[in-house]
Amino acid sequence: MIYIYNDYGGTHTTSLAAAFHLQILKPSTLPLSKEEILAVPFFNKLTKQDAGRLIYHGKDSEGHSVYTIGKKSSKLIVPALRDMSMLLFEHFHVQDRLVFSNTSPTVPFVMSIGGGLSRGLGIDSLGVPLLVKGAKKCSPLIYDLVEHTKRKSHQTEEKVLILENQHFKI
Repeated sequence: MIYIYNDYGGTHTTSLAAAFHLQILKPSTLPLSKEEILAVPFFNKLTKQDAGRLIYHGKDSEGHSVYTIGKKSSKLIVPALRDMSMLLFEHFHVQDRLVFSNTSPTVPFVMSIGGGLSRGLGIDSLGVPLLVKGAKKCSPLIYDLVEHTKRKSHQTEEKVLILENQHFKI
């Protein structure tokens, strides 16, 4: 199975989700410290050029690969990846499965502002403190989203599962 966490920028909530999924972050560490948040791989590190790229984070305890992707404002990325995956699965008789899990509903307003300032305008002195504040606020919700994603992935045999996660809205 391959897990792909996705949102607008692919560098904040998706990186936190991947870190929880891979047990880099654990629920026992909640609430997260500023140092823990900033140490998460790829957190606030990706650039505009990374949009649309699959970023590999590692293998989970069951041997499943975990990726993230920033889709910007395109609602076409996940459906296109789903269709391409189905084509490849059928053509090459691949028996693997894909799970797309949208972390966008967990993004608090303060994190959106912080991401815009830091990644969009390059003003880290203002953006990073807001990102940390937002990450502290949403990280318990992101942990729950990751657990939900893993649970749902084991409850279906669908080749490609897409979770929009609207019930995790902050």
